[in-house]
Amino acid sequence: MTELSGTISVVIVVYVILMLAIGYVTSRRTKSPSQFFLADRSLKAWVTAVSSTASSESAWAVLGTVGMAYEGGLSAVWFLPGCLMGYAINWLFLAERLRKHSHETGAITIPDYLEAHFKDRTHWLRIISVVIIFSCMMAYVGSQFTGIGKTFDAIFGVPHYWSIPVGGAIIILYTMMGGFLAVAWTDFIQGLIMVFGLVLLSLTALVSLGGFGGMIEQVNQAHPETLAWMGGKTTAAFLGSLVGLMGIGLGYPGQPHVLNRYMAAKDSRTIQQGIWIAMGWGLLIYSSAILLGLCGNALFPQLADKEHLFPKAAVSLLPTVVSAVVLTGVLAAIMSTVSAQIIVAASAVAHDIYSKMVRRDLSHRRFLWVSRLSVLLLGVGAMAIALAKTQVIFWFVLFAWSGLGASFGPVILFTLYSRKVTREGAIAGMLTGFVVTVVWKVTGLSDSVIYELVPAFLLASLAVWGVSQWTGEREGMPAPVIEDAE
Repeated sequence: MTELSGTISVVIVVYVILMLAIGYVTSRRTKSPSQFFLADRSLKAWVTAVSSTASSESAWAVLGTVGMAYEGGLSAVWFLPGCLMGYAINWLFLAERLRKHSHETGAITIPDYLEAHFKDRTHWLRIISVVIIFSCMMAYVGSQFTGIGKTFDAIFGVPHYWSIPVGGAIIILYTMMGGFLAVAWTDFIQGLIMVFGLVLLSLTALVSLGGFGGMIEQVNQAHPETLAWMGGKTTAAFLGSLVGLMGIGLGYPGQPHVLNRYMAAKDSRTIQQGIWIAMGWGLLIYSSAILLGLCGNALFPQLADKEHLFPKAAVSLLPTVVSAVVLTGVLAAIMSTVSAQIIVAASAVAHDIYSKMVRRDLSHRRFLWVSRLSVLLLGVGAMAIALAKTQVIFWFVLFAWSGLGASFGPVILFTLYSRKVTREGAIAGMLTGFVVTVVWKVTGLSDSVIYELVPAFLLASLAVWGVSQWTGEREGMPAPVIEDAE
């Protein structure tokens, strides 16, 4: 393990140097608000597709899904169509229309887009959006920093009070330097590392068991219950669980750190090509994670912590250097999400509040200074949250994905497909989505009835439609982008 730790140290140093180099190079191209928060709408297909998918998954794809398949067996397969459905909704029904509409209105952020679409001079749409984004993103980032601490502790035995500041400082530094362009390119590289590690490790595990036949035979001997497609549940319980798993896909259209990748796409061709890249990435990531989890039942039948399967398999099955690269994938998964969420939280402070509501006359140079300061302060704040282990903050993490998905997903889709949505309808939808998510989660209905995102998304959609019908179409409201992509 000492040899492995040393090798991982070298790999991580090389990896960090690469991330900082990207930050430095991209900083030379970042001179304006649009460049800092949207890369001047210049992303091409591969970077748009891989960075958007990688930033949406975090360490859950590498550790959580593998652990879920280890515990649930074949029933974890039903998780795959839910995630791919989310990718499909975003890329087929949202990406191109949002790209076009945000470009036409000059919107840099999601609050920007909503305010411009509804011509909201009261700023209530912007304020409500910022509050939801900021609260969810800060909780998310704090939890991801905790993940960095646990990763370094597990591999090197480094206490979290050292590893969190070091890991956080690296992410903050390259995000401050290059802004969104640095985040997009580092996420692209991190996404490739993630898919490489999962595909290689799952296939290596399968081969070590003698292929699919050998795997099924050995899993049946160790944990036969994991080969049940319904996970040993009754039909009614399984159907409820299936709806919840499919409902995970409803969260994707409402994630600001994913949506801004589509807004930054260069042109229609980028979106058309990106569809296939993103769907392929998702299929590889999740099918490999589920396969590794199933193989783990035969390879490590008595594993105490299911989320330790990925690192344990890497150490046991791969050569030292390859294992070090694969384990770096865990860190890459966390960093890709953290940097994406920090840039969104910073845009909420620097652009949506300070630049749009406090100081409208900011020069580009002053704006970049404020933006970089926002990244620094928010990053340090998130590290403080992680170090303090504040339970109130981490309580938000339980429903941050659902809260964002239910608050913004229905509103964004309605604005892109309906001319009859009003400002009041959008506000009602956002508030309904967020409140229902919180209430459903804290009352335990997520565990006893169904995953909170499903009812929250449906009720938010109903609120958008119902209140819009009641308040009536607003004169002068811009028509949605409903023409076909060029």
